[in-house]
Amino acid sequence: MDNVIQLMPSKWVSESVLISITGIKKNTIKTARKVSWMEGREYKHIAADGVPYDNSMCFYDWKSIEKWIEKQPAAISRRKSA
Repeated sequence: MDNVIQLMPSKWVSESVLISITGIKKNTIKTARKVSWMEGREYKHIAADGVPYDNSMCFYDWKSIEKWIEKQPAAISRRKSA
């Protein structure tokens, strides 16, 4: 018999957990980091020595990102001309 373990994500999660709990795609995350999100608010670069580089791992505040998603405007209806 398999055991099922249910985990509650902490405030800051890895990219793979963010993708799992929000459905955001990897390229959307990358673009949002460059264009929309603020380091320290929606994401943080993390390094063992405390000095992260551009390619260092990021952790994400998934609750702030959910708020960002909810603030997104509705999609524009694109009707085809007859």
